[in-house]
Amino acid sequence: MIDARSVIETMDWAGLHHAYGEASDAPEALLALLSGDPESCGATLGYLDAAVLHQGSLYPVIAPAALFVAGVLGDERTLILCESDLPWDDRERPLRAALLEWLGSVAESAADWDDEEDDEDDEDEGGEGDEDDEARSAAASQAIRRDLYAAVLPFLDDADDAVRRAAVGAMGQLMLAPELAEFRGEQAQWMQRLAHHPTSATAVDRAAAALTLGNWGIAPQAFLADPDPSVRAAAALAPALDPDPRALAEIRRALVDPGAADDWFTEHLPQLDGKLRFGLVKALLRRTRDFEEILPEALAVAQMTSTYTVDADWGPLLKRAFTERHTPGRPLTTAQRRFLSAIVDNDECWSGVANPLLWFRDAGLPHNRESLRTLVSAT
Repeated sequence: MIDARSVIETMDWAGLHHAYGEASDAPEALLALLSGDPESCGATLGYLDAAVLHQGSLYPVIAPAALFVAGVLGDERTLILCESDLPWDDRERPLRAALLEWLGSVAESAADWDDEEDDEDDEDEGGEGDEDDEARSAAASQAIRRDLYAAVLPFLDDADDAVRRAAVGAMGQLMLAPELAEFRGEQAQWMQRLAHHPTSATAVDRAAAALTLGNWGIAPQAFLADPDPSVRAAAALAPALDPDPRALAEIRRALVDPGAADDWFTEHLPQLDGKLRFGLVKALLRRTRDFEEILPEALAVAQMTSTYTVDADWGPLLKRAFTERHTPGRPLTTAQRRFLSAIVDNDECWSGVANPLLWFRDAGLPHNRESLRTLVSAT
């Protein structure tokens, strides 16, 4: 068991730093998690995300802060409902769920360094560079992953939906650690059992289990037979199922109505990077070769997408449509024309944001709407 009080009392916090400077403010912020005050707890959640783990970067304060958070997970005071004070996160949930999700983010950032090698050139004559600092912070974060695993494990069967799903998400990241590989089979077996007892867990829980297995490189084949289409689609995203035609069929079925597929999961699933359709498009492109064969799915996306998501959905589809860069005078194929027409007709793809410009340029296409309309209309 992690002694959270000892972490606070024995650490030289002033000798550590976070994104905004010296970490001498960490003990007060961390102890506020046990205050029983929703506002104070929300402020600390913001502090953990913005200062301690700023945009996924690792700082020297990260390991002791994560140990403290892991050490208080079982405290009844973490059952309080609260919201983070971050303006982009207005979810009200048990503090325990938010802390589990944060530990999953710590594990994810630490995992990014598993394949990194020490670079002696990072040091300059004046001292050690920022990359060395983060590398040491990453090593410290990796060194506590067994402790984090033990702390997260009891909450995989928690009665509270938000806590349980956050625990599964955190475990999904932790199991990517090489030193925890010995537990991966046990955890995979625990998650696969949900496929054989679909009534014992919600569709969201089954989907989270399928996504987690897929992220571990395990084929969640049993979930392809789930009675819920959202679970089948989640399972179908797994790269390990790329050779399985049933998985491709589920991807196609889900993309008949991409907006509806996005609405299958109303709450955040940590195993998903953005909207469900982003993963569906990625899997579709990975498993197919010709644009003509995915035209129905491409049109469905083009009719509901926006300029803000071009990098994740219609941009990659545009690239597939124009594997050979378009040159002036070359006629469009029927599939290219239909796809571009759908983009031209979708006002949401022309909001004035410059995101699509690079995609059009790389395809050899005009990025002005009227010029593109003229190209599409040309006989």
